[in-house]
Amino acid sequence: MTKFQLNRSGVRELLRSDELMAECSKHAKRIQNRCGDGYEMTTHVGKNRVNASVHAKTIKARKDNSKNNTLLKAMRG
Repeated sequence: MTKFQLNRSGVRELLRSDELMAECSKHAKRIQNRCGDGYEMTTHVGKNRVNASVHAKTIKARKDNSKNNTLLKAMRG
């Protein structure tokens, strides 16, 4: 069995990189498109890593998500 040790600073750099932000944004945008109108995507670099999220922005979208689990279904699709 081979042992290895992660380069912590390298992993930290990777988790906060522009490349990972682009990949996360791509997935979040795909989910947003599946949800339809009234859903918004946001991205930012947090303390440890990049973050992307999709949430219901309008009241109509909130009701839709509450009734149909739109966000959850969009993540699975």
